[in-house]
Amino acid sequence: MAVPAAALAVATGAISLDHARAEAERLGPVVGFLAAVLVLAHFCDVEGLFQACGAWTARWAGGRPVRLLTAVFALASAITAVLSLDATIVLLTPVVFATAARTGVRPKPHVYACTHLSNTASLLLPVSNLTNLLAFAASGLSFTRFAALMALPWLVAIGAEYVVFRRFFARDLAAAAPAPASGEAPEPPLFALVTVVCTLAGFVVTSTFGVDPVWAALAGALVLAGRAMARGKAGVATVVRAAAPAFLAFVLALGVVVRAVVDNGLADALGHVLPAGTGLPALLGIAALAAVLANLINNLPAVLVLLPLTAPAGPGAVLAVLLGVNIGPNLTYAGSLATLLWRRIVHQHEHGVDLREFTRLGLLAVPSALVPAVVALWGALRIL
Repeated sequence: MAVPAAALAVATGAISLDHARAEAERLGPVVGFLAAVLVLAHFCDVEGLFQACGAWTARWAGGRPVRLLTAVFALASAITAVLSLDATIVLLTPVVFATAARTGVRPKPHVYACTHLSNTASLLLPVSNLTNLLAFAASGLSFTRFAALMALPWLVAIGAEYVVFRRFFARDLAAAAPAPASGEAPEPPLFALVTVVCTLAGFVVTSTFGVDPVWAALAGALVLAGRAMARGKAGVATVVRAAAPAFLAFVLALGVVVRAVVDNGLADALGHVLPAGTGLPALLGIAALAAVLANLINNLPAVLVLLPLTAPAGPGAVLAVLLGVNIGPNLTYAGSLATLLWRRIVHQHEHGVDLREFTRLGLLAVPSALVPAVVALWGALRIL
């Protein structure tokens, strides 16, 4: 629906063709980066990285639900940060289901952790989330400085989520599990691991020398895709599907639609309620507004609306928006595309999701993670 809506906005004059073209050009590098990261994550899965992670997690947990939750938190946080939230939702969630079944524990806490951490743990790096890529472009920060400023909020938010999960799912985590079956440790997919590490190093190097990090992401994607094609595990069509061209078109079209709405009055309306400055009260207000807006209109349109309004105030305001649109969506299904996709995957595994339970968990987890994360951001901005 987004592509016809964008065409209609141009045809009716809600946005001029020049403005639509300028918006598409602004989003072009972000979309290219996203495509490369999606391909990188897909071929990490082809190499067996996620299956190996699931097996390692099961062996380490030893059938103990609390240890498994801890392992899932660590694994989902790392995968979300490095390979984006899409990898956690699409590739890790089925692995967590299989791991829970293998170890005999109740899957609910661990599966819910995947959706919450796909949002909350996507704060660390520009590559972790599409919203991050947009904020990164608007902030004027380097890759390393972005990561340095977001490291403490990332850790604080994940820690707060973990405490909430331990209390909320205490009954499930206390349930006894049968002794897990022993098995041989899987061979580590060294090629995939080395490629991912080199790609991360490439992000730092390119940022240091003022080169767009998309080239590092593209190099990593080409290495893994090329290896899979050379070994007959993939073809050109597989690579194209991994890049999700329909989703990329959706992002570009949505950017045009949101720009039309912003130009026709939304910017003025939000400008009256958006806090000014970068003090702690202002950052808390910006993050809260971003979280509310994310749950009303989804986090991707929310970040597209708020970034032009907050960018003039500096990177602090931009990163506060990011905290709101990344943590806030854990409150409702509609908060982010990742949560909607997670819900579909859970239903495919014949595991019900209770709306009231999901919302109760969100009402506890979102403020518990968002407020201390904003405080941590405020502190990081003053220290760094």
